[in-house]
Amino acid sequence: MEKRITTKPTSAFTVTKERSVAGPSVVMDEQQPSTSSAAVNSDDKDKNLASFWVPSLTPQAKPTLLKKPDTKTYCPMSGKQLRIKDLIPVKLTAIDDGDDRPMVAKSERYKCAVTHDALGNSVPCAVLKNTGHVVTMDCIERLIKKDMLCPFTGAKLKESDIIPLQRGGTGFAGSGVQLEAKKAGPVLQA
Repeated sequence: MEKRITTKPTSAFTVTKERSVAGPSVVMDEQQPSTSSAAVNSDDKDKNLASFWVPSLTPQAKPTLLKKPDTKTYCPMSGKQLRIKDLIPVKLTAIDDGDDRPMVAKSERYKCAVTHDALGNSVPCAVLKNTGHVVTMDCIERLIKKDMLCPFTGAKLKESDIIPLQRGGTGFAGSGVQLEAKKAGPVLQA
């Protein structure tokens, strides 16, 4: 019986490169941390885990490189680059109703320089390039386009001297403003 005990390897509990102190059943690499240090480094693994409820953190989401924003300013109507020498000073004609309230408190603030119609979101307007006055498109169609003369200076106008203004949104879907929509699909897929 004693012979059996002495024939077993005695180096089972010593530290070597292939074996750890724990015994022959556990083989550990030198680069792999022990179980006690793995609990400390679990924060690193948490940062790399996928988050399925946030679309940008799903495993299918690919990292995108952000492009440097353009430093140039573009015209919202034509999409062409704006330059200082191309800008026109716009002259809005204020409504003089004798009211002492500030301009912000009034519901109607400005009027057409020719017909004195009130300007608002629902009224299409244009700027005359040579003078900078704001007039309604109705005034342009009825009065200015007949003779193509400026009502303020009497100078001859071209089609390019009439600049239509883009209206602001009114809150209604059919207000005439062209909008672009995107359709997004579901985030979670089965």
